[in-house]
Amino acid sequence: GSDPDRHRERAGNAPAAPRAIRRRRENSAPSRHAARPSSHFSGVDLPLAPTCRYGFSLSFPCLDDGRALVARAEADGWDAIWLSDHVEFTEPMLDPLVQLAHLGALSTRLRFGTAVYLLPLRHPVHVAKQVATLDRLLGGRFDFGVGVGGEFPNEFAACGVSVHERGARMEEAIPLLRKLWSGEPVDHSGRFFPQRATQLLPRPRRAGGPPILTGGRSDAALRRTGRLADGWISYVVTPEQYRDALAKIAAEAERASREIAGFETGHLLFVALGDSREHALDQAATTLSQRYAMDFRRAAERYAALGTPADVAERIAAFHRAGMRNLIVDVVARPEEREEQLARFAREVRPLLG
Repeated sequence: GSDPDRHRERAGNAPAAPRAIRRRRENSAPSRHAARPSSHFSGVDLPLAPTCRYGFSLSFPCLDDGRALVARAEADGWDAIWLSDHVEFTEPMLDPLVQLAHLGALSTRLRFGTAVYLLPLRHPVHVAKQVATLDRLLGGRFDFGVGVGGEFPNEFAACGVSVHERGARMEEAIPLLRKLWSGEPVDHSGRFFPQRATQLLPRPRRAGGPPILTGGRSDAALRRTGRLADGWISYVVTPEQYRDALAKIAAEAERASREIAGFETGHLLFVALGDSREHALDQAATTLSQRYAMDFRRAAERYAALGTPADVAERIAAFHRAGMRNLIVDVVARPEEREEQLARFAREVRPLLG
């Protein structure tokens, strides 16, 4: 599903930090946020791309804003736009698949993805039809990031799904999606989604459908990724945790005797640019505490990229060394400041990353 020439490098042989980051380290003391290079991964090596794609996550409220968003993304050199998903949330959120169908009609270059779509809330037959349609409309420029959710139990109740079944539903849904994307009649006798001779046509643009990237950082989620997924998307992890998680995924893939031609790795990174790390932390803590209806200051301090453009670039370089190849920037600022923060990232952070 992904570009063949992006998968020439094994996870245990991650490249050196981007050139500007290397120059910065040669001329200054090491930062306490600098991560060590990737360690050797036990078991099979995950075939990672040699380069990194840069994308962002930012919703839009109306048609004209969508057009402006794509125009800015192309002008500023972004590679992808990713959208998140909740049926019910602490702030307004549009349906991501509908949004991406609109955005995809406005660009022939950008890639699009979900980070992440709450698959257990939906029936996979309906999802398979929507995603196959979207993959065709986008010309194969779609990456399907899925997750189990669970932080907001009421949206599960609203959809008639037990929050305690979300992992089992995901385990059954992912293989069923791939069967349905084959275009052949599908018989399935699973616990949640039994099917008899169900055939969905037309097939997706890409044989077998778009790559499925799973989210989650628990051991159960990482094992699921190793067994079933084409890639992994994380959030709220450190570079060290990221590297260790990929090792667990690789080990599980080996236990499952999988042969993986290409493995996509993504990370949704909270980013707050400011004149100082403390100023950026205040901004991030306020925004994220409102978003998640809890005190997020300690989590923001540990997991977000905060401070000056050089500080943020160094944090991103640490994730790249740990194996991240799809960066999803989530700027954490007041709504009226988010677009300017993205523009500043493109102007002042991206050039530091080589």
